[in-house]
Amino acid sequence: MNPIIQEAPELVKSLQLAYSAEKAAAFAYIGHTASLKTEAERAPIREIEKDEWAHRREVKQIMDRYEIPVNRFLELKYHLIGRLIGFSCHVIGRFMPYFFAGRLESGNVCEYIVMLRHFRELGITEHDATLYEMGIKEKAHEVYFQEEIAEARWLPYFEKIFNWGAKESFNDLDYEAPLPLKDAGKYCDGYKRGTTVKKDDGRK
Repeated sequence: MNPIIQEAPELVKSLQLAYSAEKAAAFAYIGHTASLKTEAERAPIREIEKDEWAHRREVKQIMDRYEIPVNRFLELKYHLIGRLIGFSCHVIGRFMPYFFAGRLESGNVCEYIVMLRHFRELGITEHDATLYEMGIKEKAHEVYFQEEIAEARWLPYFEKIFNWGAKESFNDLDYEAPLPLKDAGKYCDGYKRGTTVKKDDGRK
């Protein structure tokens, strides 16, 4: 492993996790797509699946750049998780696959922003554009799922239990007017997995 990256074990873990989790997400979307009834519903999910495979390739390129090995345990774990979620989409109705997909994508935004900050702390900026673009794409996915369930009668209850929905998010990225790349690290300040981030904190 590259000596510079050895100084940032959290970054290494984040990259390994993202690489495997993107596969899980793609598998889940394959099942989600197959569970839907019309091509109009399936087409957007199929495109999101393609984005997840693309993100996995991008993360792998970064890992290879610094000789970071793939975590085989995470690969197996998330392979099984992705397949299980994909199967479950056939039996849990329409609302929950959209809801939990949106919740997952919401957290993924900050995962990539935090990676960007870790690299900057090491004096590395060559991956800024790629990581920020992936974060913005994950935000686009979140927004899509939010719109799909906006009128669902179950949404207020799930939002209260799972801390995500129309009013709650795990990131504060402004999809309509994102900050310029040089300021991307201002997003997700204090982010921790599983905790919400205020959407409007007056940084614009």
